[in-house]
Amino acid sequence: MDFLLSISRAIDSVQERFGKALSWLILAAVLVSSINAIIRFAFNISSNGWLELQWYLFGAVFLLGAGYTLLKGEHIKIDIVNSHLPKSLRDWIELFGHVFFLGTFCVVMIWLGTPFFLRSFAEKEYSSSAGGLIVWPAKLMVPLGFAILLIQGISELIKRVAIMQGKIPDPHEGARGHGVEG
Repeated sequence: MDFLLSISRAIDSVQERFGKALSWLILAAVLVSSINAIIRFAFNISSNGWLELQWYLFGAVFLLGAGYTLLKGEHIKIDIVNSHLPKSLRDWIELFGHVFFLGTFCVVMIWLGTPFFLRSFAEKEYSSSAGGLIVWPAKLMVPLGFAILLIQGISELIKRVAIMQGKIPDPHEGARGHGVEG
């Protein structure tokens, strides 16, 4: 278990740095959006490329940042139900969810998203909008984002097993309603 926990710590460390770096894309998206709006209203000039760049940046933050969200325990849970359950049952639900829902969904999205991206890349697909951008970078974010989420899910699975064995404390216990004992 110590070896697996060291892998988990390494994944978490990389995810922490990646998530913080990724947050700068939010600023970039806001700047692109603001500049695009100012130019459109001040000079009556519009560009589909700049609009699509906003979408790409938002998609990157959303898809590539999902693993960071999971690391921080900010993913969606039904806390109103979860908080009334005993800790041991919550741990088993978390374990089950990571294996059968998160893991399975990530594998399916990687499996389906990879050919979607590869076809776009091979065909050098461009947006159908005038002045639009190449499309494959946006399509790459789907399998890449789910691969990042799957890797973080594996880290969370390792930590959940270690928590259940009493080897480490629950990092989310007591945080914003996550740890109400039942």
